[in-house]
This record gives sequence, C-alpha cells and structure tokens, in this order.
Amino acid sequence: MTTILVVEDEDILREVLLDYLTEEGYGVLEAANGEQALELFESNSVDLVILDIVLPKLDGWSVCRRMRKRSNIPIIILTARSDEDDSLLGYELGADDYLIKPYSPRVLMAKVNRFLEKRSGSKNPRVISAGGIVLDLDSRRVSVDGTDIGMTHTEFEILACLMKNKGIVITREQLIETVWGFDYVGDARTVNSHIRNLRAKLGDRGDCIVTVIRAGYRFEEV
Repeated sequence: MTTILVVEDEDILREVLLDYLTEEGYGVLEAANGEQALELFESNSVDLVILDIVLPKLDGWSVCRRMRKRSNIPIIILTARSDEDDSLLGYELGADDYLIKPYSPRVLMAKVNRFLEKRSGSKNPRVISAGGIVLDLDSRRVSVDGTDIGMTHTEFEILACLMKNKGIVITREQLIETVWGFDYVGDARTVNSHIRNLRAKLGDRGDCIVTVIRAGYRFEEV
C-alpha cells in the first residue's frame, strides 16, 4: 500500500487529511511534531510527505531539510504565510510543492494523486541520455558523467521535460503545466528557483540547461 506521512500539529486538520487520504486508499502515518515526523520517516517506507511548517520541537524547514538528504520522495509543504520568500525557501530546501492555509483538501488530494501517479512509471525501462547526463524514467535515477545525483521529484520532472524536448524552447508556463498541472496557483518565478537548484546539482553539466531570454529554457548538449 502507498504510504503517506502527514505532519500536522493541529488535531482537527490532521484528522481531516486522514479521512481524505484513507478514502483514496492510501495508508497514513501521523505526526504531531517535527521530531516524531523524522522518527516515523526513518523507520517506515514512506511514498510522500505532507508537511506543516509551524511545528513543535522541530520546525518544518528543518524536517524538510533532513528528509531531503535521505530521500527524493515528494514533499508538499503547508504554510499559513503567503510570503514569496517562504515558498522559495521551501523549494530551496527540497520541497516539491506548497499550499497556503486555509487550503482545499480536494486540491491537496489532486496534488498528492498527481505526484504519486507520475512516480509509478511504466513497466518498460526508459532511459534518456544526452550531454553526459543519463536519466532513467522508471527507476527515477539520474547520473552525471557516471556519478549518481540525488534529485527531488520536481527537479527530476523538470529535467525529464527538458531532455525529452532537447533543442526545443520550453516556456515556464509549459513547465508548470507539465510538472505541477493546470491547477497550479503559484507564479512562474517558482520555475526559476528549481532551475537554479537543478543546475547546481548538475555541476559542470548545468550549462546544458540554457536560458532563452523572455521565452523559457532549452536543453542542449554542451
């Protein structure tokens, strides 16, 4: 069974999420504080994390950072603040998406379902190789010049989209529709933050992702 870790200190909100997730057929682990979240994460096989930022004992930023060091599973953060800096910080720490409280549980479920569907992959191995970068769409592994590189779910999806369309300019709007979906409520600057993180992880091969001014991005073999 697909297992989702819900990290939320408000009992009522946690119970609402539990009801929605179990109705969708998911297994659910619950944590009311940051320390408990990490304990459950390290001792169980978790497929996705829904993570509140304001938590007792250990805040969501710290939890997100530690989880990302150990896994590339999707992390959706929940925040009561709408500041742009908060959302950018979340992406820099490795979160894949975020929702601002109060949020619609149905919108959250749509995001959860989309992330997990994308991770399920197909039964036939598919590998894209270009510019010293090898991307396996089924194992979701990326290597650069023979060295494995850890990536978040969103970084992987962005790189896959660009590599599948090598030489073609992909606009920020197209990336948002492909990676986040039509119901995305953020702005295009979110893409910039993920591209910056992606280039850093690719090292010298980061130059393969070319910025096309006033248009978007293009993957090229350098």
